[in-house]
Amino acid sequence: MRRIPALIVGGGPAGATLALHLARAGLPHLLLERSVETGDALCGGFLSGRTLAMLARMGIAADALNPAPVTRLRLLTRERVVEAPLRFPARAVSRRRLDTLMLDAAARAGAAIERGTGVRAVTGNVARLDDGRELAADAIFLATGKHELRGLSRPGDARGGDPAVGLRVRLSASAALDRSVGDTIELHLVDRGYAGLVRQEDGGANLCLAVRRSRLKQAGSPERLLAAIGAELPQLGERLAHRLSGSPVDAVANVPYGWRARNGRAGLFRLGDQAAVIPSVAGEGMAIAMASAAAAADAYATGGPNASIAFQRALARRLWRPVGIASAAWHLAERPGMAALALRAASARPQILSLLARLTRIDAALAG
Repeated sequence: MRRIPALIVGGGPAGATLALHLARAGLPHLLLERSVETGDALCGGFLSGRTLAMLARMGIAADALNPAPVTRLRLLTRERVVEAPLRFPARAVSRRRLDTLMLDAAARAGAAIERGTGVRAVTGNVARLDDGRELAADAIFLATGKHELRGLSRPGDARGGDPAVGLRVRLSASAALDRSVGDTIELHLVDRGYAGLVRQEDGGANLCLAVRRSRLKQAGSPERLLAAIGAELPQLGERLAHRLSGSPVDAVANVPYGWRARNGRAGLFRLGDQAAVIPSVAGEGMAIAMASAAAAADAYATGGPNASIAFQRALARRLWRPVGIASAAWHLAERPGMAALALRAASARPQILSLLARLTRIDAALAG
């Protein structure tokens, strides 16, 4: 059985960030990414100003991701539309482009990356690969996003009684979409969920929904749910008219929004969504992935595999505020009556939205 000092499971934003930091520190490691070619993961692709600052330190410029900035936030219900400027310009990018650039940056830094090899399960400190091989690692860095890995599933019932389901469809680029969406990120608030919409680097848009499983079950299918929500919110229905021909409805079930890993174990570092799942209404998932990876690299460089326990507890404390506030905002937004009251308040005082955005950003200490 082969033994390595550090095994990184997953080549998304968290895994690529960690590999780059370990490579720059001269620490031996191996990143395993299941896919041979980078796909477009189910993700809104919103990158806040703080996320862009972290990417810049990795050598990835904002204009390389998307030359068109996102400068405004727009909240919509059937009765009301409220807009507020973002504190710092953001970007939106497909995961195909983001992950490609990040893995390329890690490889240029000297990271050890093996593609086309997935980890099937982990027992203790031994990873069993899809091809039957086994790897023993002194430290395992779990960077699999929202997807569970056998043997390292999130402890406890992280889903709740009516868990969230994530859905995504692609909208094609058009002049009409440019006019209606422009440089905004839109949040359409619906019963038991919301839809986020932002234009990406190709001019098309990602439309991502987070809805309760009960709402999907009531509709009967993802397609029927889209039709129902489009009728419920006419402006969202207008956006859905630009759906890319033949575009499937991508889905991920049982998203445990609000969950945090409060305790750790020796030799295991949970990163990104495996450490905390912030509701996507905050647009801070990418930042948490990258910042948690950078913090893990520092902890490992200083204290080795056993630093994972203190790292996980410190990370949970630092993420308590943004995850907690984003969860409260999510619960409010998915109740039509409360959402209507909140939008009336935001319409009278648009600075409320700016304050909410600041409170759901990761703190400077975590961001490095």
